[in-house]
Amino acid sequence: MPYEYEKDGAAIYKESFATIRAEADLDHFGTDEQQVVVRMIHAAGMVGLEQYVKVSDQMVSVARTAFEAGAPVFCDAYMVSEGITRKRLPADNDVICTLRDPKVPELAARLQTTRSAAALELWRDRLGGAVVAIGNAPTALFHLLEMLEDPACARPAAIIGCPVGFVGARESKDALWDALPVPSLIVEGRLGGSAITVAAINAIASRIE
Repeated sequence: MPYEYEKDGAAIYKESFATIRAEADLDHFGTDEQQVVVRMIHAAGMVGLEQYVKVSDQMVSVARTAFEAGAPVFCDAYMVSEGITRKRLPADNDVICTLRDPKVPELAARLQTTRSAAALELWRDRLGGAVVAIGNAPTALFHLLEMLEDPACARPAAIIGCPVGFVGARESKDALWDALPVPSLIVEGRLGGSAITVAAINAIASRIE
């Protein structure tokens, strides 16, 4: 084929992140936050994503400390849970998605909501101190906020709220940011998705750039 292209994986990796750091506006993020945002930009292939990323104070350090203490990560979708690199997790942390649990359809019918939202009801026993990663379903993020309005519901350590889409995505993330029940990270507007969410988790868990 008459193509010239880089074939060295290490060189591709190095140039990719150098390009992101040269082109993205990262100055308003702290050092730890920059490492996470750079990985999110890389996953999206989109310099400019950084203008939509909002990270609350101490979110990265709080989530990282939770991982180092063995906290599980709860995911709204298998596209998120399967993307997390297990070897990057510092304490053999559990990665949990309950969407396929046989109890979920009945829960969804009873609660009159989506299966993605109803699946969160199965998190209650282990939610305390966990890290939550929502990268797909706005209804899941809305339902999480409803759960956390209950004083009896344990609080996670941190929330990554990056659902994607045209119905409810913007609003669910705005609601999380307005409430900030715990340290959180969002991507404003319609943008988001599993790849971006996974990139954030992997970067936080392993201190990678």
